[in-house]
Amino acid sequence: MTKLLLRLFVKNSDRLEDPAVRGAVGTMSGVVGICCNVLLCLGKLLAGLLSGSVSITADALNNLSDASGSIVTLVGFHISEKPADAEHPYGHARAEYLSGLGVAALILVIGLELVNSSVSKILHPAPVEFTPVVAAVLLCSIAVKLWMCLFNRDLGRKIDSTTLLATAADSRNDCVATGAVLAAAVVEHFFNLRVDGYIGLGVAVFILYSGWGLAKDTISPLLGENASPELAKKIVDYVAGQPKVLGYHDLMVHDYGPGQRFASLHVEMDCREDPLECHELIDDMERECLRSHNVHLVIHYDPVCVDDPVLMALKQRTAEALREVDGRLGLHDFRITQGKRHVNVIFDVVLPADLVGKETAVTQAVSRALNDGEGPEYHVVITFDQEAFNHGGLKT
Repeated sequence: MTKLLLRLFVKNSDRLEDPAVRGAVGTMSGVVGICCNVLLCLGKLLAGLLSGSVSITADALNNLSDASGSIVTLVGFHISEKPADAEHPYGHARAEYLSGLGVAALILVIGLELVNSSVSKILHPAPVEFTPVVAAVLLCSIAVKLWMCLFNRDLGRKIDSTTLLATAADSRNDCVATGAVLAAAVVEHFFNLRVDGYIGLGVAVFILYSGWGLAKDTISPLLGENASPELAKKIVDYVAGQPKVLGYHDLMVHDYGPGQRFASLHVEMDCREDPLECHELIDDMERECLRSHNVHLVIHYDPVCVDDPVLMALKQRTAEALREVDGRLGLHDFRITQGKRHVNVIFDVVLPADLVGKETAVTQAVSRALNDGEGPEYHVVITFDQEAFNHGGLKT
């Protein structure tokens, strides 16, 4: 069904990496969500009014909030398709995250309202009339929501959309919630136990929990998340496989919304190589990264010396000193500057999170190791890099 809808309503549906096609997929998901949720809401409202069940009415309002959320998602995808302008040079793709946050806010508001109505039903219970019509409406709702869950999950995975994946999770939760409502109606009818208000309260709590989870998922990329391990691996695996590349480090990815990711990376090459050839290779890598991964990559060229025996021996001694401090410590961008009275040993170290605050101790330990014995005096100058930008064992 998903493939059929894509072929019917999304032009060039086989080019999902295209931002325009991606937006069309989001639009289709929003329209489907609005139609399905409005129909479910009307059916459940009718069933709730006929049966007097607050839990069924609560579930209907939940579908109404889902329909409102689909509208917000639809608007968000529409705004995210707008091209960059003078005020927003990085585009408008983060509107998709904002739409997800709007959906979360709607869910939380509805959840609070349902808590109020359910508590009232607990304090003032009233009988619930269970009929075949009520059962049919609820069973139909579970079937539709299950299909919507699979539909949005498939689309979300195809276009890597956290908003659509969250919508899929919300539909899955609705299946559970509606199943609980159906169970309440059955229990009240056959066992004459007044559990409708309690089930309604459970549904409300479930809605609040889902809304809070969705809010966290959408706030996180807005605050600025690290690059996903999968994306980082794709970038560095490609770079590492290129000729002349000896090492790489400090990968930073800035997410301005789906399809609008910017990255920077330091790449080490032999200083004896022709700079023009290195520059051409770097340009090729940047273009290929944009074509293959839709990431605007900027590469910083680090020329390194590999034929100086004195420098290489000192680098080896420094690496051993670091490993004695902690086996996880490595170095990159190693260089030395000769002075009249001492030698400056300059390099970068990736510092694990649990060693943050111990930079001075690491520097002193390396300094003692290098100055233990005869020879020139070494002044150790270390730049400590964040582990978050050098995860996955970046090649050096």
